Amino acid sequence: MNFFNLLQSLDELLYEVMSWLIFYPITLWRTLARPLKMMDYSDVEQGDASDQQYTDTLSPPLFLLLSLILVHAAEIALVGNDAVVASKVGLSALVSNNTDLIILRIVSYSLFPVMMATRMVRARKLRVDRDTLRAPFYSQCYVAAVLSILLGSAEILIKLAHDWSVLSGGALGLFALLWFGFLQTAWFNQHLKCGQLKAFGHASRAMVESLVVVLLLSSLFN
Repeated sequence: MNFFNLLQSLDELLYEVMSWLIFYPITLWRTLARPLKMMDYSDVEQGDASDQQYTDTLSPPLFLLLSLILVHAAEIALVGNDAVVASKVGLSALVSNNTDLIILRIVSYSLFPVMMATRMVRARKLRVDRDTLRAPFYSQCYVAAVLSILLGSAEILIKLAHDWSVLSGGALGLFALLWFGFLQTAWFNQHLKCGQLKAFGHASRAMVESLVVVLLLSSLFN
């Protein structure tokens, strides 16, 4: 790569990163205001050419990644380093610095989209492969990002260890889980036309499977 090609690559990178300042708030607002519509929007975008996808928002995986980084930065600013990073036992075998902890959280929160997407594909009686899994996984990343923000904020409030913050954090965490569960039930019902009860069953099963995998992942390093 010659010098001018390097400058061009840096120019494109700088523009991409700076555009996040505009498109992250837009994506966040749309997902908060109309989560199901954003999931439908992602499904539609998957049908476009790769260079025409998500031109007015952030792509779902990138939105999830940036959300986790921002929440982690807020945690460091308000609380300090996570106890997992500071400790010398348990997860310290895997998590030795903040970068490792972010990676672990990315993997953990990404399990929710992939398990929800897998349940959707199986409920449709389709073969689980890269093509059938991609669209539901991408759409799920939008709401998983909001879940990470809500649960991360709840965790920060609890770690502040004030009476009001612990109660507020607990309430926010409960709200986040109820919001996510309600949304998943609506999503399954919308796509499967199976009724609220069956949709709730699919959502609950996928949620339990996600939590089991997260707990298994955590137990490997305890």
